[in-house]
Amino acid sequence: MSYLAKYPIGDIRPNQLLLTYGVGAIVDLPHLSTLVMGLDDWDTRTSAEIFEPRLLMAVQSIMGPQLKQLLSPPASDDKPGVSTSMPTGIPVATFPRWMVCPVCHMMAPVDSNVFQLKAYRYHPDKTCYRHEICSKSRFAPIVVPSRFMIACSAGHLDDFPWMHYVHGSRPCNHASLYMYEYGVSGEPSDIYIKCETCGTSRPMSDAFNSEEDEHTYRPLCTGRTPHLRSYAKHKCTQDARTILLSASNTWFPLVYSTLSIPEGEDLLSQKITNHWDILQAVNTIEGLKVFMAIPAIQRSLADYSEEEIWNGIQRKKGNMPTTVTPGDLKLPEWQVLSDPLHAPRTDDFEIVPTNIPEGYEDYIQQVVLVERLREVRALTGFTRLESLGDYAEDEELPRDHIMHLTRKSPEWIPAAEVRGEGIFIQFREDTLQHWLEQRDVQSHNSIFRDAHRRWRDARNIDHPEANYPDIRYILLHTFAHALMRQLTLECGYAAASIRERIYAQPPTAAGGAMAGILIYTAASDSEGTLGGLVSLGKQLGYHIDGALDDMQYCASDPLCAEHVSLEDNTLHGSACHACMFIPETSCERGNKYLDRSVLIRTVERDNLAFFNKFDA
Repeated sequence: MSYLAKYPIGDIRPNQLLLTYGVGAIVDLPHLSTLVMGLDDWDTRTSAEIFEPRLLMAVQSIMGPQLKQLLSPPASDDKPGVSTSMPTGIPVATFPRWMVCPVCHMMAPVDSNVFQLKAYRYHPDKTCYRHEICSKSRFAPIVVPSRFMIACSAGHLDDFPWMHYVHGSRPCNHASLYMYEYGVSGEPSDIYIKCETCGTSRPMSDAFNSEEDEHTYRPLCTGRTPHLRSYAKHKCTQDARTILLSASNTWFPLVYSTLSIPEGEDLLSQKITNHWDILQAVNTIEGLKVFMAIPAIQRSLADYSEEEIWNGIQRKKGNMPTTVTPGDLKLPEWQVLSDPLHAPRTDDFEIVPTNIPEGYEDYIQQVVLVERLREVRALTGFTRLESLGDYAEDEELPRDHIMHLTRKSPEWIPAAEVRGEGIFIQFREDTLQHWLEQRDVQSHNSIFRDAHRRWRDARNIDHPEANYPDIRYILLHTFAHALMRQLTLECGYAAASIRERIYAQPPTAAGGAMAGILIYTAASDSEGTLGGLVSLGKQLGYHIDGALDDMQYCASDPLCAEHVSLEDNTLHGSACHACMFIPETSCERGNKYLDRSVLIRTVERDNLAFFNKFDA
């Protein structure tokens, strides 16, 4: 729940605070537009710690050792109409600050006292600003937020400079601005900003014209970070751009995630891991006796002696990795998923091997049904205007473009956990290597490598030829998309509730070869555990047949099948919204590095297909 002026004004889910409405994001409410404030303003008394050591260590490698906790967003049990001395929830502030009266068209910032905030204790959704002295209405109309702002790629955000836009370098004394719309299209060319004091006016189209147009308004970046209530210490050198309030490029989250993989091989080790957030503080066997008085630990470890528990704690401390980077998060997951017969079972993790689909024994090594899993996600920052999906490696992320969540180095960051199910498919390494050695495949790999270099070079990324994921990844990624689109038709989950994890690594890499995909649910409520994916995994051959059959033809063929990445500086081959693309929140690469011609024969190419048993 979010608060403005100590009153609740709306509800959002904890998972939305990471992926949709996180720190620095704008939340559109029925009558208000609000900005989620930084972590400095959050009251964490009702937050719960989310324990996931590997993810915490990976985030610490980026944000510093002072980071100690992953916390759930503060929850509120307050009911509408119940007043509390100290409200809990997510603090928000009105943004943009400029409002417009829809009746008389007057514009003014909220701190000018022209508009008054009306909080409805019993109906939080009705909270709004009203124009009490509107010249054209007997009733106080509800004012609406101005839908224009300015932002830069360094993450700064500010109100549109209305006064300067209309008057330029010649300020008007006692200026009174009005926003008039001529026509019903809502286009910037139909909107005029006029000062009724001096009569000066200007169309909003000047704020959106091309850079070559001499009439284009080029605002200066103010360096403002409204979620932190501060400005940049040094003058921002980035170009500010006019953006709309509802623009999708206003906020891009930087989220890291990992699956909770059980680490203990025996039951005692698993129980110690379940309580590691408490037991990690045990330094002596005498100190253990104090912790054994905690009811939850006493019930869980009642069947073991203090010596056995102490030895288990010592073993776990000795096996803890000293450092973990974001790139290290997938290897332990692969090791457990690819060895289902020896995988431990816990309340949050259970996998069962199943039969390989008939006819795919030469391609697939094993299929594993993930009946239970837990994913933890942590928000570490955000960007504006430019998504960080252009960068293949986390170490390459431009730190000066990532906006911080706090004014100082954070000691905690918001996190959320989701539970669900999935299907893990491991490919045969020998078949994959035979396919990779084909001359046509290697030539196609070179085309993608050149596209990768051109893409990064166009964005001024250092070492543009580095971190190319290789054709192995493109094959696995394309197969995951094809199968996800097919499963969505019958599994009962929405397309945005299913996600992918691609495990692609050559034999020469540290940890050995990886070639597999995990398709799993990512819903934040009970929808993610309905059993639909596991059920379909028992008839996987039927669904793979359907997925590959659909990939042979696209509604946009032959244009889609003829597409080559180098032609238009894109990072996909034969792929488009009609055949391959999925919701970007479900794809770990933002619908890049895809090509259905490496999967199956298409109307354009028949020399690249990995599944060559099918004829186009």
